[in-house]
Amino acid sequence: MVDEVIETKDGLKLRKLVELKTSTAEEYQNAMIDRVEYFKEKNQKKSQFNSTIQNAVVQAMSTILDVKIQVDKTLGEENLKKVHEFLDGVLLFGL
Repeated sequence: MVDEVIETKDGLKLRKLVELKTSTAEEYQNAMIDRVEYFKEKNQKKSQFNSTIQNAVVQAMSTILDVKIQVDKTLGEENLKKVHEFLDGVLLFGL
């Protein structure tokens, strides 16, 4: 992108856009993605412990969700409603 600098009477400098390429937005997008990846890698190197803990937590939550989905499938719709009603009763009784 070519810019032309114009100076006003007040001494204010303005950049005037002379040419706009069709690929400018794509270039900016790629530059931003590269920058995000750079800082992502930099932060991972800086804090390996946090990255390991985050991965463990995400993996545990994924496993719990998979187990819940399998239990829901095996219970069936009618039994699942009964389980939900029971849990609602327990939670409301506890409050």
